[in-house]
Amino acid sequence: MNRKTLVGALIALVGTVPLLANCGAAGGLSDVAGKAGGIAPGLGGKCPDLTKPEAILAFDFASNFKVSAAGGAKLKSATAAAVELKGFADQINADLVMACGGIAKDLGAGGEFKDGKAACDAALRAINDTKVKMGASARLAAVIDPPKCAADMHAYAGCAAQCDPNISAGSAKVDCEPGKLSGRCDASCEGSCDVEAGAKCDGTCSGSCDAEVKGTCSGTCNGKCDGKAAKGACAGTCEGKCEGNVQGTCKGKCGGECKAKASAKCEGTCTGKCSAEFKEPKCTGEITPPHMSVDCKAQCDTEVSAKLVCTPARVGITATGVVDQRAFEALKMTLEKNLPVVVKVAVGMGKRAPKVAKDAHAVIKGTMSAFGEIAGSAGGNAAMTTAHLTACLGDTFKGAVTAAAGIEANVSVSVNVQASATGSASGGAKGGTASKL
Repeated sequence: MNRKTLVGALIALVGTVPLLANCGAAGGLSDVAGKAGGIAPGLGGKCPDLTKPEAILAFDFASNFKVSAAGGAKLKSATAAAVELKGFADQINADLVMACGGIAKDLGAGGEFKDGKAACDAALRAINDTKVKMGASARLAAVIDPPKCAADMHAYAGCAAQCDPNISAGSAKVDCEPGKLSGRCDASCEGSCDVEAGAKCDGTCSGSCDAEVKGTCSGTCNGKCDGKAAKGACAGTCEGKCEGNVQGTCKGKCGGECKAKASAKCEGTCTGKCSAEFKEPKCTGEITPPHMSVDCKAQCDTEVSAKLVCTPARVGITATGVVDQRAFEALKMTLEKNLPVVVKVAVGMGKRAPKVAKDAHAVIKGTMSAFGEIAGSAGGNAAMTTAHLTACLGDTFKGAVTAAAGIEANVSVSVNVQASATGSASGGAKGGTASKL
């Protein structure tokens, strides 16, 4: 095929290329080395290495795609966001395949699960079947210490400075929702202080306690349950000794996480306010970034969210009125082992992940639909450049769109699993839970 014929074919193709469902099918344009960097076949242009975010940020989109500086910046942000979003979705999916799949298999479900939603749907069925075996009068109670998922403030500032040319590394001011900032505080801490396990806890203990307690107890309560003498499972407030995980006051050593009361000096992680500058600051709430483009915000939100640091959740399960004790023991064992990961997704990432996915999805789709406009922004051959963009980036962008939908579906089903796991055995509203979320 001569050059004139090739260009004519490409012009005829560009009206549909950006929206193809699989640009690489049957040796199509995106069947390239773009995933590891390379040349788009038949087009002569270089593709970025899509396996490494740092390679994307170092790639000169304007020069290689022959577009304007603004067009190149838009492409760079959207491509980085697409790759980070896919990685974030894969991480959540893998967590749920492992955790929900573990629950389903422990309760008798067989087979492999293609994704997190399928695994969690199977876990839901298995949990509900097990609750039926336990009897309609059984009442489940869960002691849940939810995770804290925090975003690195310095990482966000660094991303903003790297993405937006109008922001310098020293001027990227990133704010955190009031009361949600945490880190090491070498001065006075106003808020809560999470100290190491195994020490005397002057505050709320989440875990085991070697002395008297007052709070929810996931095991056997020896003392009083809701003010009445008890020696066994307690679905309410236990006062006395708890053989299991507690969430409440502990008069001895706490074998878990202690959330100490505000003090002049915090020997752990301070959340709230520090009279000096926080060391290694992280935000567990909403982040307010510096003023920057929508594209850069989507990139940084996605990049930082994909690297959230989450404290482990702790789960303890107890029940009263059980008919089939073996069924309950199987449920208790698998939930205490696997539910913490489900709770990390449902609670730790529950608000942030779908919002980040939605915002990134909008930027990626918008950039994808603007391939033609971006291609002509420097006055070159728009048809050839559009085909080049689609060959290099089309599949990655479409994969990110699918990933965004997957994140929303996985967070939604993780919430359903948590609700079923901590609800009454009959599934009705009267059962209630002792969950602390």
